[in-house]
Amino acid sequence: MNKIIVLALMLSFTNAQAKEIYATFTVYAKQGADLAFNSTGIIKELHVDIMSVVKKGDILATLVSDELVATNNASKVTLKYAILDYERHKSLYQKKLIDKSLLDKYAMAFEVIKAHIEIEKTRYAKTILRAPFDGVITKRMIELGGVVSGQMIKTAFNIQSEHARILIVQMDQKYNSDVNIGDPFLYKVDGDDQQYQGEIYRIYPEANSNNRKISLQVIANDLKVGLFGEGKIMTSDDRYHLAKESQE
Repeated sequence: MNKIIVLALMLSFTNAQAKEIYATFTVYAKQGADLAFNSTGIIKELHVDIMSVVKKGDILATLVSDELVATNNASKVTLKYAILDYERHKSLYQKKLIDKSLLDKYAMAFEVIKAHIEIEKTRYAKTILRAPFDGVITKRMIELGGVVSGQMIKTAFNIQSEHARILIVQMDQKYNSDVNIGDPFLYKVDGDDQQYQGEIYRIYPEANSNNRKISLQVIANDLKVGLFGEGKIMTSDDRYHLAKESQE
């Protein structure tokens, strides 16, 4: 586009009034998850409670499983004698008293039991519930001494990001072409006179067919999850956006 025409367009629309689009919102945690054991056992330790702040990888709770303990103890005994058998037959092979195929059988038995122990370690790891990300525990649904069944997975904790929040903003679909990523959003939480400001960082690709609303996302911090409120999206005339983009 000719620069003179672009400049004319810019001058024509610089004074265009920003549109104020009414919208409502609900506060969500930026990250959230229900955590559960994928194993069977009895709750042995609880390291956190509601409102505990945790780091990624922190242990939240552990199970004790008599079956796993007994199996692991048996595997250790089997491994001990598998090693002895292998070393004994290795010595006989070195003295040329047995052939290689017989030694290989004892070597295989030794490797098989080692593989079983690695599987048991994986199963044991499932008895330890860890935080998947930095956050705060918002719910606890288990008690010390309680029974957990791997066949009926039950939520043990709910975790949410400690500070980071997302506002799910909803506006009338008729303003679809007016709103752009980066537009300011001025808002108030219900029951709070303080005005906050954020900006649109995501626009959902489709409208809700039930209420004819379009959803957007705005980043926020430290608001309580579940709160709701209302605000206004400040957006300039589309023609101004067009002129600006053409200049760029």
